[in-house]
Amino acid sequence: MADEWNPKILAIICNWCSYAGADLAGGARIQYPSDVRTIRVMCTGRIDMLFIMKAFANGADGVLVSGCHFGDCHYLAGNFKAAKRMFMVKNVLKNLGLEDKRFRMTFVSASEGAKWATVISDVVKTVNELGPSPIAEFKK
Repeated sequence: MADEWNPKILAIICNWCSYAGADLAGGARIQYPSDVRTIRVMCTGRIDMLFIMKAFANGADGVLVSGCHFGDCHYLAGNFKAAKRMFMVKNVLKNLGLEDKRFRMTFVSASEGAKWATVISDVVKTVNELGPSPIAEFKK
C-alpha cells in the first residue's frame, strides 16, 4: 500500500519532567503509538515560536510541546514563558489557516508515565482525524 499515510508528529519535550515521564512509560512498558518523534530540550522556556513554525513548514502534521507542571519548572518560570509563547503559536496557526488542533502544549511530570501515553495517544488520534497537513500538500 504505497498510498498509506502515516502522520509526522514532532514532540519537543522538557528534559526534567516530560522526557522523564516518557522514559517511565517506556520502562513500565505502557503501550502508546510510536508515530511521534521527540526532541529533548532542557526547558520548554527555551522553545522559540519559530521552532514550531519551522516544523510545520518542513512537513510536520502535528507538533506537541510538553513540559513541567506550573510550579515545578526546574528553571523556575520556563514553563510560564513557554505557555505564553505557545498560546501565540495557536493564534498564528489560525491566522495562517492551519487547524490549531495540530498543535498542543501539555504538562507531564516525571511520575506520570501513564499520562504521557494518554497524551501521545490523543495527539496521534487528533492528527489522524485531521489528515495530512495542507502545508505538506502545498510543498509538493
